[in-house]
Amino acid sequence: MRPTSAHTAPLLRQIRPETWAVVLWFATLGFGLLTFFRLPGEAVIDGEPQPVFSPGPLGWTLLAVMSCAVTSGARLLRGRPLFGYALFLLGPAGAAGLLGMNEFDLVSFLAPAFALYLVARHHIRHISVITAAFALAVLFFPFGVRVATRGNVETAQLLSVALLVLVAWVVGDSHHQARAHAAALQTQAAAQAVTAERLRIAREMHDTVAHSIGIIALQAGAAARVVHTQPDRASEAMRTVEEAGRETLAGLRRMLGALREPGLSPLQGLSDLDQLAESTSAAGVRTAVTWQGARRPLPPDIDLAAYRLVQEAVTNVVRHAKTEACEVRVEYGKSELALEITDRGRGPGGSGGGFGLVGMRERVALLNGEFSAGARTGGGFRVAARLPLPGAAA
Repeated sequence: MRPTSAHTAPLLRQIRPETWAVVLWFATLGFGLLTFFRLPGEAVIDGEPQPVFSPGPLGWTLLAVMSCAVTSGARLLRGRPLFGYALFLLGPAGAAGLLGMNEFDLVSFLAPAFALYLVARHHIRHISVITAAFALAVLFFPFGVRVATRGNVETAQLLSVALLVLVAWVVGDSHHQARAHAAALQTQAAAQAVTAERLRIAREMHDTVAHSIGIIALQAGAAARVVHTQPDRASEAMRTVEEAGRETLAGLRRMLGALREPGLSPLQGLSDLDQLAESTSAAGVRTAVTWQGARRPLPPDIDLAAYRLVQEAVTNVVRHAKTEACEVRVEYGKSELALEITDRGRGPGGSGGGFGLVGMRERVALLNGEFSAGARTGGGFRVAARLPLPGAAA
């Protein structure tokens, strides 16, 4: 036996619903024809035999025409629902006249009700309302004729069939509204995902570039001031600018590569803190990193977030604190990672009005951590964060 694909739908699900509408019409037609024959177990009333259906050549020709109309109408329900449904109704209406039915019963109107459900499910409301009006018009036409000719009217049967039509329309319209709502939610979710991704890329760009640009600006300014009096120091500062520029370009290339290939590991982590401290020290702010606790691998999102927090805090020290040193403390706890960056400069300076502290707070909040930043007693500034570690990492 040949194995089937895991993505192949069941056989019955592969049949279009419009095809089921045609099958249902043929089934109801066959049920109507059965009423002309005496079935096993049926009693003979007053000794009269059951009538035998004998339509003749013209009757069979009309049945063939009605079958073609029903089949064609079902195929047009998706693209041209009004015209398709009008063709579809020719079948039940013609069959009722051919079989001598004075009124429609529930069985004979099952196929039109199902076709109405399909139209209401796949098309907007005003289209389905007009289609339902078609069905009710065909349903009430023989009723009006019999009332006008003062014939016998089965009002209860008529109302039951009308209720069937209304239920079919309500169910189909409800499905259509539910699908439209789901599509709107999916569109909204996709738009939110795009916005979140843009914000993430903006944060990564800011964190990757801001630190290096701050060092480049500081070193370039120092080189400009001493280029004539201390050329060796100016040359050293320009080499630092060159190295920082190369590192920034390399970081941008790695980040863009990771964005093109989702699933790659984060660009940087706490293992890069020593290199960060060296570049900051070369910029004139001595950075000491203190490690506490047993160092161990961290989840990628926490490792990257922790590095970005330290990088942003140290960048603020370089750009705003006007100090010569800062301290970074990283503590590995059993259930959390603690970070603390302190300096003895003049305070936050211009960083409070930018995106640095806001971005750090947002990163920590996304990881359900705690963040604090503020002036220290006795001078300086302190940034602290606690990031909870999942059980696997702890």
